Parts: sequence; C-alpha cells; structure tokens
Amino acid sequence: MTGNLATARGAGAGSVGGPLLGAIFLMATSAVGPGFITQTTTFTVRLGAAFAFAILVSILVDIAVQLNVWRVIGVSGRRAQDLGNAVLPGAGCAMAALVVFGGLVFNIGNVAGTSLGLDALFGTEAKIGGAISALVAIGIFLSKRAGIAMDRIVVVLGVLMIGLTGYVAIVAGPPVGEVLRQSVLPDDVDFLVITTLIGGTVGGYITYAGAHRLVDAGISGPEKVAEVSRGSVVALLVTGAMRIVLFLAVLGVVSGGVVLAGENAAASAFLHAAGEVGLRLFGLILWGAAITSVIGASYTSVSFVVTFSPALERRRNWLVVGFIALSAVLFLVLDRAPATLLVLAGAINGLILPIGFGVLMWVAARRRDLLGGYRYPRGLLVAGVLTWLLTLYLGVSSLGGIAALWTG
Repeated sequence: MTGNLATARGAGAGSVGGPLLGAIFLMATSAVGPGFITQTTTFTVRLGAAFAFAILVSILVDIAVQLNVWRVIGVSGRRAQDLGNAVLPGAGCAMAALVVFGGLVFNIGNVAGTSLGLDALFGTEAKIGGAISALVAIGIFLSKRAGIAMDRIVVVLGVLMIGLTGYVAIVAGPPVGEVLRQSVLPDDVDFLVITTLIGGTVGGYITYAGAHRLVDAGISGPEKVAEVSRGSVVALLVTGAMRIVLFLAVLGVVSGGVVLAGENAAASAFLHAAGEVGLRLFGLILWGAAITSVIGASYTSVSFVVTFSPALERRRNWLVVGFIALSAVLFLVLDRAPATLLVLAGAINGLILPIGFGVLMWVAARRRDLLGGYRYPRGLLVAGVLTWLLTLYLGVSSLGGIAALWTG
C-alpha cells in the first residue's frame, strides 16, 4: 500500500491531462460537494435571486485564493504545512491540526450527503446509505493503483455532475435577467451566507486539495509555473460552471412559487423541475458530489500529516481509510440532520481559511528562497492580500451566526 496515492507521478506532464486533470477535478469536485448543493438550495430559498451576489463574491474570492495557493505550493514544491513550518516553527503543525479538524467535520457532512443522494436515487435509509458510500470510498483507497483510480473517478463524476445539472437548469427556466441584476445590486446581503459559501468552496482542506495533488504527482517547481497556472484556471472554470448551473436550477423552481419540502429540499427542487426523472438525476448528482468530496477531504487531510514522519507516509493509504471510517462512524452516532451538518461544516471551514492562506501569502511576499528564487507577480500578490483581509473580516462577522446554526 506504500505510495499508492502517488502512482500517477509525472504522467501527463506538459498538458492538462493525467494527474494534472485529476488535480483540477479533485479541487473542483471537493469545492462543489454536497455542502455546496445543500447550501445553494437553503440560501436560494431564503434569498431568491439575491443569492447571486453571494455566488459572485465567492467566485471572485475563489479566483484570488486558488491562483495564489496553486502558485505558491506548485512553485515551491512543498505542501502547505511544510511551508508553514519553514516560516515559523510549529505553524505548519497548527495548520495541519486545523485542516484535519475542519476536514473531519466537513467529511461527516460529505458522508451525510452520500446518504441524501442514495435516498433520492433508491429511497435508501440515511444511515445505511452513508455506511455503503463510505465502504465504496474505502475500496478506492485499498486499490493497488489508488492514485490513478482517484484521478479517474473524480474526473468522470465531475463531468457527469455538470452535464446533468445543466440539463435540469434549462428545464427549470430561471429568471436570468433578475439574476444578473441581483448579482451586482442585491436586495439582501448576508455575511454568514457569503462566509459559509466561501468556506464550502475554498475553505479548510478544499483550499489545498488540487495543489497538494500536484506536489504528489511531481508537477512542481518554477519551471512548471505555466502548467500550475493553467490547471488552477481550468479548476476555477469547472467549479464556477457547476455553481452557476446548480443555482439556476434551484432558482427556476422556487421563483415559480414552489415550496420545497423538508430535510432534502434540493431533491424536492429537482423533482419539481423534471419530475421523477429529475429526482433520480438529483440523487446521482448529489451522490457523485458527496463521494468525490469524501475522497478529496480524506486524501487532502491526510496529506497534511504524512510529511511529519516517514512512517506516516508509508501508511498513507491506511490513514486515509481510517479517516473515512471515522467520518462514517461519527455520522452514524451524531444526532444532527444531514443538511445542518453540511451548512455548519462550510461555515467552520470559512473560519479556517484566513489562517493557512495568510501563511502562504507571507511566503509569496517575503520568502522568495522557498520559491526557488521565483519572482512572484505583484498583481497576484496584491489580490491575494486583499482577499485574505476580506476572508478575515467575513470570518469574524459570521461567528454569531455559526453558533446559532449549531444551537438551533
């Protein structure tokens, strides 16, 4: 099992293919997981077309965050926690603890998302569906070619999710003109909504999923900056496309006066948009989003601890399997609705984002030695610092709302 996650090292270098394509979709499918689907439905019902503003802000933040994260980690060839320890001894260990904690919380929500997907697809009871899906994810990492299997699965399911959701968005017929107006002149602005959405798309482990996969695949160093940049841009385009079509699909339903039902409101939206076929499509989309996010959360969280010891690196696959198993057990014993866990997870990861991102921006600004002498683009640096200040402000502003989510 040693090194299985890096078996695709170097393959596809020089083009958007192989492990580079896997890194792109690992980041994108981690960002567009069940948390985002649940958040989109919850907040679209609450804000209507005004939710377009939150999506626009989150996309702009995504761009600034991911372009910088992929650039710093890709050029340096070091994972985020190693850069943190190089900047300040112990900082990387603290980053690892925060990301692993946030990744675990998020992964409980991811397992919950798989249960919602199988419920819509087959009517499977929530705990049974979550347990079955966890076993599927564990099977992937028990494979002798886990790295290649992971890359291929996230690409196939990512493309499938975008295509199916795009179809439902067309059928739903959303008010596109109103969406365009509200995206720049919203009737309502909610800081918790924005922070939760950012946390669910670039917070916590998601920030580093694609970039850490690049390092594992050997696509790193100043000479690889063009490939790294191209990969980050494609990942952002994939993520943005999925967000927009999903929002339009749900908005098309609720803008018609439909009241979405209960715990699985997103399933209700797809049912109203495309009937029984829509419900089954939703189940497949949500399960695909959830299982790829289980894979991404587990892989990336473990990547934050394996560099601290060669013994941990040798047992990486077993650590990933254990992480998935622990997430599934906690999902089974926690007495919380799946939708609540998914929204809460995004909010918590929104608080983690400013810490790790701040360390990487310090490397970009002050530690050229860690970047192999690479001269960091000033415009990208300025955009990153401004975004870091915004994420810090949003995180502090949402503290009260996060407490209310859990106690409520």
